[in-house]
Amino acid sequence: MLRVGIVGAGHFGRFHALKVQAAAREVLTGIHDPDTARARRVAAEAGGAPVLSYPDLLACSDAIIVAAPAEHHFDLARQALAAGKHVLVEKPMAATLAQADELAHLAQLYGVVLQVGHLLRYSAEHQAITDRISRPLYIEATRLAPYKPRGTDVSVILDLMIHDLDLVLSIVDSPIESVDALGAAVSSPFEDIANARVRFENGCVATIAASRISLKTERRMRVFSQEGYLSADFMKRELTMIGRTRGLPLPGSGGFRRESVTWRDHDTLAAEHAAFAASCLDGAQVLVDAVAGRRALAAALAVTQGIAATRARMEASGLIIPAGQED
Repeated sequence: MLRVGIVGAGHFGRFHALKVQAAAREVLTGIHDPDTARARRVAAEAGGAPVLSYPDLLACSDAIIVAAPAEHHFDLARQALAAGKHVLVEKPMAATLAQADELAHLAQLYGVVLQVGHLLRYSAEHQAITDRISRPLYIEATRLAPYKPRGTDVSVILDLMIHDLDLVLSIVDSPIESVDALGAAVSSPFEDIANARVRFENGCVATIAASRISLKTERRMRVFSQEGYLSADFMKRELTMIGRTRGLPLPGSGGFRRESVTWRDHDTLAAEHAAFAASCLDGAQVLVDAVAGRRALAAALAVTQGIAATRARMEASGLIIPAGQED
């Protein structure tokens, strides 16, 4: 059994605690959160685990799940790795690439697992796409959601867009060449809506849009490749593939076939926990390791820098008025 401690008793921390409590190969050693009242509520819901200080939690655990606000990810993960503990850290794994590199170095130095919480890698939708597309030419991803206070401690890029960035990076086997991006802060101090055009060195292009101030929830992806055309609606759990190898023949199309796929939800978080336990206890390969986490972070930071560069051009041209100069 893997003895697991949870740091953070918020939205994701609560879900992680419940999954540990129900997992076949994990046992919940305790919960740490500066808000002890909230930690006690989550601990009681998860079977009465103790509420501990961080040093005490480290002392009685084999592994730590870092589900605190993003600004604390690096420091909490760093302490756990330096104590020789396996770590599952929620995305983003750190605030800077230097911090991500330090976490990766510590994991290697102490011979422990470092897994990054890009949850969609364990989803049925990710599997459905990667089973069909391996060499994309163009990707278009849209992720829209209504406003919620949770997650606004970071930009929509690190909150929502990073999911699609990671999904794109998992199927594009090439470094990023350039990023052109635009975004705006509407309901929080950080960007709440963003659009990025990412060009890869191999020629593939991805256009990714994310918003957390929309009137409806929408999650879609379209992919063009030599293997065919794929369209996925993640809310409806539907995927259509037009290609030459799968599905029913399309009359008059010159040999093309159409495949329609639906999938049922499975417990993605439970799958992530099972993978984490297998890596820690059995030495199984880490699906979303420090390299994958760093690559997603680098892409998100490149989008952020692209937004800043676009805004500077707009201000210089007079298209928009700099903040504080509106009058």
